[in-house]
Amino acid sequence: MTTDTLNGLYAITDAGLMPDDQQLLGAVVAALRGGARIVQYRDKSADTAKRQRQAKALATLCRAHRVPLLINDDVELALASGADGVHLGQQDGSLAAARTRLGSKAIIGITCHDRLDLAIAAEQGGADYVAFGAFFPSSTKPDAIPAPLSLLNEARQRLRCPIVAIGGLSMDNASQVIQAGADMIAVIHALFAQQDIETQARAFSRLFSA
Repeated sequence: MTTDTLNGLYAITDAGLMPDDQQLLGAVVAALRGGARIVQYRDKSADTAKRQRQAKALATLCRAHRVPLLINDDVELALASGADGVHLGQQDGSLAAARTRLGSKAIIGITCHDRLDLAIAAEQGGADYVAFGAFFPSSTKPDAIPAPLSLLNEARQRLRCPIVAIGGLSMDNASQVIQAGADMIAVIHALFAQQDIETQARAFSRLFSA
């Protein structure tokens, strides 16, 4: 899997919205049919068996759709499941260690909150993309530090790697971060909490060609 696909709708799963395997896989299939270009498996539970089972199933599914699957914060699960890479927060282990463990072809993204200096360091360290946010109030991380839209403009001028915007994105505001310079929009509830996930994914995807 190459980083050429790092643009468009970035779908992040939520264990609360899709608590069992069937719901998870059905929701992700719908997102992929609607045009999701990258999927992140995010499950913070301690149920190791469930996480391994679901990650492997998603890896197979995403591979069939030629869309990369990343694992949230867990390098070993990414390796064991056959995922295409990992997304790391600032407290989730070093980029260098993840690269050594996963190899040069893995996709590794780094959370940079509202700080351009973290993004510059991540790019210099070999990150494949950086993520900024929250740009709007987020139900997933209500205490997230707010990030200004101007950060995306500045990052676009300083960085060569793809840029992800995350945090409270919806059909009402996602176009703002795209116009400000985001290559990808990371969405959880505004996608997977919808009754028709495929239609919602298609609507988000169309924003990139508007």
